[in-house]
Amino acid sequence: MVHTTTLCFDFGNTRLKCAVFNNRELQEVLILENDNNDTIQHLIETYKPAKSILSSVVHHNPEMEQLLTAASRFHKLSHQSKIPITTPVGKPSDIGADRLALMAAAVDLFPTHNNLVIGLGSAITYNFVNKNKEFLGGGISPGMEMRFKSLKMFTAKLPLVEKDWNLPLIGYDTRTNILSGVILGMAKEIDGMIDAYAERYRNFNVVLTGGDAPYFVYHLKNRIFADPDLIFKGLYAISEHNNV
Repeated sequence: MVHTTTLCFDFGNTRLKCAVFNNRELQEVLILENDNNDTIQHLIETYKPAKSILSSVVHHNPEMEQLLTAASRFHKLSHQSKIPITTPVGKPSDIGADRLALMAAAVDLFPTHNNLVIGLGSAITYNFVNKNKEFLGGGISPGMEMRFKSLKMFTAKLPLVEKDWNLPLIGYDTRTNILSGVILGMAKEIDGMIDAYAERYRNFNVVLTGGDAPYFVYHLKNRIFADPDLIFKGLYAISEHNNV
């Protein structure tokens, strides 16, 4: 088998990340300090990619696209990309690139199922794609960091609390009250949304992903499939559809 390296860039609101694939196998995930030309050129020289793809929801360095195009078969993810799903929503151009990648991953991994993909990042996104590979939409609500910051910003005395794995059900001081309210409250919200989908669709997968996913896996009553690298697997699948 010929080994082909693909670089998959995911530029979100909080982090710039790059996943390195050798054929379909995810080798490593890198956190980038910046997207300067030197940083991108170093990645190119180190991994010598045959293909590359960028999903960005921020204003990124436009010159990186030129560097990747010169060194590989490059694709920038957008609503015009060839993807393995249809998007029968009002404005396909309004669908975030990250959500498209999550949907592509779901149908690539579970092609015969209905799939609810829950992304836990700066925001919580609920993304539903049916077994006919139609992305029907979903929901968006504030993520964990956003909720912590809101409590600090919109009250006079509440502090900004850092997320923590160790939290009680019944908070015993201000910090633990906030941890319980935000994290356990979000877990109940997520369970409630899953239950609402279950009332309409009898058979579907629930896939949990995103940087904050580990904080919720053990607090959910519903059976889920957790995959922190799901967005990269979707980007790889989309790259294969477009970089031929």
